[in-house]
Amino acid sequence: MNAFRPRETLTEQVARHIENLIAFGQLGSGERIYEGAMAKQMDVSHGSIREGLLLLEKRHLVRNVPRKGAFVTPLDEFFVRSLYETLELYLTHTGRKLVRQWQPADMERLESLYAQMAASFGKGDLMAFLELGIEYTKASLVYADNYFIVAAIDDLWPSAKRCAFVAFQQGGSHVIEDNLAHMQQSIQAIKDRDEARLTEILHRYAMQQCQQVLEAIASANRRDSQ
Repeated sequence: MNAFRPRETLTEQVARHIENLIAFGQLGSGERIYEGAMAKQMDVSHGSIREGLLLLEKRHLVRNVPRKGAFVTPLDEFFVRSLYETLELYLTHTGRKLVRQWQPADMERLESLYAQMAASFGKGDLMAFLELGIEYTKASLVYADNYFIVAAIDDLWPSAKRCAFVAFQQGGSHVIEDNLAHMQQSIQAIKDRDEARLTEILHRYAMQQCQQVLEAIASANRRDSQ
């Protein structure tokens, strides 16, 4: 007998739609999200929009301000540095466990996702590349064995996708090439069961992409002020 698998709830569908609007820059940093306009656009109730926005607040994409409304979380230096510092801490901790415990099926999964990401890059499909990147990182959490870390990282993915899109959009193909190179290096370090090398790769990648995002934000701010 097949296990029952409920469909994604309406709230989750609404949240996913708004999440993508934010992650791919259609709703800008600090922009107000009008419930009425969004409900009309999506053909759902105000309540569904409100519930979706509450979910996105938990995922750090939205700030709900009493008596003022919902606003896209500002993408500023403090937010970006906080995100990458936290991701590095979590992914290094779980990466060490992966190095010690991986099985052949785990490596096949990581290498398959890496190959799919390289193919998406070759096709110029940035959105598919970002989604596969999230799947790759989730696959690397197979031995995390920590409820709080997994839950926290789940809530950080939308912000990570948002920041990565900013970096890739501004930096062009060389940023994606850097991303793939770091992934290839990390796969080899995992294969070699080299915790120290993996830790160094993750640190270098987090710092590099953090800087790329900050440079992209600064460039956009300069254009807006001209």
